[in-house]
Amino acid sequence: MSVFTRRPFSERTATWLEQSGLHPLLARLYAARGLESPEELSLELKNLIPPPKLKNCLSTATLLADILEKKESMLIVADYDCDGATACAVGLRGLRMLGGPDTPIQFLVPNRFTMGYGLTPEVVELAAQQTPKPKYLITVDNGIASEAGVERARELGMEVIVTDHHLPGDRLPKATAIVNPNQPGCTFPSKALAGVGVMFYLLVALRAELRQRGKYTNETQPKVENLLDLVALGTVADVAQLDRNNRVLVSNGLKRIRAGISQPGIQALFQAAARDPRKANTFDLGFAIGPRLNAAGRLADMTLGIRLLLTDNSDEAMTLAQELDRINRERRVIETGMQETALAHLSEDQLDGTMAQRSSICLWNPEWHQGVVGIVASRLKERFNRPAIVFAPDGNTGEELCGSGRSLSGFHLRDALDIVSKREPGLILKFGGHAMAAGLTIRKNDFEKFDACFQEVANSLLTDELLERRHAHDGALAPSEFTPEIGDLLAEEIWGQGFPQPVFYGEFEITQQSLMKEKHLRLMVRPLGGDTSYNQLTQKPLTAVWFNRTQTLPATAKLAYRLVTDRYQGQARVQLMIEAHDETTLA
Repeated sequence: MSVFTRRPFSERTATWLEQSGLHPLLARLYAARGLESPEELSLELKNLIPPPKLKNCLSTATLLADILEKKESMLIVADYDCDGATACAVGLRGLRMLGGPDTPIQFLVPNRFTMGYGLTPEVVELAAQQTPKPKYLITVDNGIASEAGVERARELGMEVIVTDHHLPGDRLPKATAIVNPNQPGCTFPSKALAGVGVMFYLLVALRAELRQRGKYTNETQPKVENLLDLVALGTVADVAQLDRNNRVLVSNGLKRIRAGISQPGIQALFQAAARDPRKANTFDLGFAIGPRLNAAGRLADMTLGIRLLLTDNSDEAMTLAQELDRINRERRVIETGMQETALAHLSEDQLDGTMAQRSSICLWNPEWHQGVVGIVASRLKERFNRPAIVFAPDGNTGEELCGSGRSLSGFHLRDALDIVSKREPGLILKFGGHAMAAGLTIRKNDFEKFDACFQEVANSLLTDELLERRHAHDGALAPSEFTPEIGDLLAEEIWGQGFPQPVFYGEFEITQQSLMKEKHLRLMVRPLGGDTSYNQLTQKPLTAVWFNRTQTLPATAKLAYRLVTDRYQGQARVQLMIEAHDETTLA
């Protein structure tokens, strides 16, 4: 069952925000997302939480300043997703900015199919073989759970600096330094920093330390702010909560992209995705640019993506971006096949009634691709409104399964896996992640046992209320608000996880319906109810699209939708992107 609820907001706060100069519609939307005063509207860099509040940030910056002065060799060990790739690029570019172009620094990305996640002992062995052998390993977007890897690095004469944002396990690795807002004892107010955000903070602190040592003045210091386009991309693509601190980072990164002064690699990705960087928004970063960069880590090697983010040559950037675009198209084909197989399997469960009794989904198939399981898990979670974990054979013996899971709000996935591991020691070989997403490895022969145990934990923690499909919306739009200008206004704002893109709700007359590409519903609609002056404003009905829906709608329907501006041959027009259909009579 679906439940449609309007986001509550304070009329008083909305009025206050409007009086400060905010558009009345935005004032209402911002009030519904928890803003309480006009001061919170400012997303200037000066409003960032200061680096000293991030545990170990200053002491680690001091250590890095010493390393730069001594020209000691460093190697960044990156993760193979978009956050890891951007964090690696920010680290490399930033350390070379601050230490000079001859700074001895390299990077390494583990092969996700053969070496697993994080700073494993195997990755450390590979790092020790680099020339020159690094004295310091710096992890980005990983490392907080890498006890064995840190220990092996010490044995091989290398020190480890961990920069991460994931939740730690029961014990921290014995690293030389750890910077992570989610480590015990860290009182940093924003626990939502992505891995790239942590690295950016460390660079800001390092620059301040180098200023204090007299290497730079305020006038001569390198502009690490020039890396904020990378920070914005990694933050949005990692679906980090967009609290105010992250919105400051993302807003300033988007300003650089819109102004045409972003890294050549990001400009090339926009071109490959046929998106206009002058109108760049969080939707572009999350659904067009991020997936193309992620494709390298899913199907090939994220080294390709990092090379793109590091190059200053626009021709090389375009060549690499086109290759990533090709890989991303290949990823879509693989994903479609896996999803069809999964849905065919689950349809059998629906027919015999077992699906209705399940509060979680666990699937695996010997033909599935390890790099795409997370996307398929996300699709299944959305479709069935259940936590979903999808597994594929590992890249080595095939006797182990590598899984990726996605969860619902209110069901902490990493904590659920922790309960499973404590109830059945040894069942999960390794796991990590956070509330909404996690990865794990199990033995192939243990799949059914894991499925049963995870299902048991899910049954105990998930309530009927959590399993209800809930659609939060922002109420109805006034007839005068169905304009391209409103669509543009909404597109310019910083929406995302925890600060959701506006979804409106209203009743419509459906005047026409057809299918696009045999899988998307295209509609012509007219708003009903309330002020009928809309019909005097325009004779034409509005275009609406419902992606991945083939079932037609009744002649009148209550719809939840996003308002966007569509541009075609120089003409701007309003378009509704349908999110859901309320089949009840409730408002």
